[in-house]
Amino acid sequence: MSHALPPGSATGLRRLPPVLAVALVVALLALPVAPDGGGGAHPADAVSALVVLYCALRLVRDRRHPLSRTAASVLGLPVLGLAVAAVSAVSPGAGLVGFGRYLQVFVLVPAAVLLLIRGRDDVRLLAWSMVGLAAWQGAVGVHQYVTGTGASYQGEQIRAVGTFGPQDVMGMATVVSLGLVCGVGLALGRTPVRHRLLAAGCALALLLPLALSFSRGAWIATAVTCAVQLLLAGVRRALTVGVAAVAAGVVLVGGFGIGTAMLEERVGSITQVTEAPDQSVTDRYTMWAAAVGMWREQPLTGVGLKGFPEHLDTHASLALSSGSDTDGAGAGYRKQPLLSPHNMYLLVLAEQGLIGLLALTASWLALLLLGLRGLRAARRSQPDGPDGLDCALVACGLLVWQLTDFAYADIGGPSTVLTAVCFGLAAWWALGAGTGARSRFGPGAVAGSGSGTEVPAR
Repeated sequence: MSHALPPGSATGLRRLPPVLAVALVVALLALPVAPDGGGGAHPADAVSALVVLYCALRLVRDRRHPLSRTAASVLGLPVLGLAVAAVSAVSPGAGLVGFGRYLQVFVLVPAAVLLLIRGRDDVRLLAWSMVGLAAWQGAVGVHQYVTGTGASYQGEQIRAVGTFGPQDVMGMATVVSLGLVCGVGLALGRTPVRHRLLAAGCALALLLPLALSFSRGAWIATAVTCAVQLLLAGVRRALTVGVAAVAAGVVLVGGFGIGTAMLEERVGSITQVTEAPDQSVTDRYTMWAAAVGMWREQPLTGVGLKGFPEHLDTHASLALSSGSDTDGAGAGYRKQPLLSPHNMYLLVLAEQGLIGLLALTASWLALLLLGLRGLRAARRSQPDGPDGLDCALVACGLLVWQLTDFAYADIGGPSTVLTAVCFGLAAWWALGAGTGARSRFGPGAVAGSGSGTEVPAR
């Protein structure tokens, strides 16, 4: 019996936007993490590898130059430092694993996202998918706070962690923050009013789960990023949205009394870290000092990929605790080992030395400067119609958030794959595609020159 597809079905499948593969990676982050924290790679990580393979196969099939020289240089720059640090690793296995992880997050997945996006509608699709993921994780987190089923915080199981569990307390905070940044960017664009109002409503709603995450680093990064987005969109808009955000905060925290005492204490602790730091802050400062000590030993190449945990004991002072305590959210009590300095810049400096740090930060700075240049052009063009300003604010906002948060966090955990998607969105806007060109995989595909102009499809 024949099971052939109906006429036109294959054509319909081929017409599906390639960016749906990236949206699937985002959607998979809604799946719960194993409570014991020993489940290995998250499904989103595995699918991100398949997305890279899918992108490569499309390039081979279409016989197109994958990236412009500028894009290849900017995205490929970190490989130099990674290769040197992989050779310097404590073991070949550790070097290979670390090399693969960095390559995934900062090179391969961002390049695949850049190539699979066909236009601004695809960017909006990814932005809304991140808002949707944030709304789901945030709803789970609020439920955890209300029912006392979250991660342990000051002796109470009230910390909102979403489906990521207590072993990755930053996971939900990261997802919600990035969704909020996307919502603000979409709300500040020039799309239809109903779209902007919906985006603004989502952004305001995400303030509650972000607050209940009790993540100081995520709060700071989100506040900085939203302020930058508002100023880039215009001073008048900045004032209007700022007043609305303050009013929402007063209603949520002051009016309903949601976590008032604990939130006040947590916010106050941000300015007291040098006078009376808690143990988590002491541990962080101690690990920062240890990272600097490792760099001083090997200033150019660092101690090698995955080398921070191996060298921590010989460089940390006695102020460092044996680990952080985790409990709640469906998992039992566990002592979480301290394996990183919780500062991406210092982690790279310690493990990759000046060569690696300069290579990575040069790539990120190039994306930021090129993205801001494109955003400035978008603001000036077609002031009364949609021109991609929302896409620019989303892409630049996500990059600003990552670069700010890297001062308080580093890569690790399931949410790291979302970092790779953010860098891919930033790369799409910064490296020419966002200024009016389409992807290599659709009508009007851009040639490998990276000029930003459209050419007829062949």
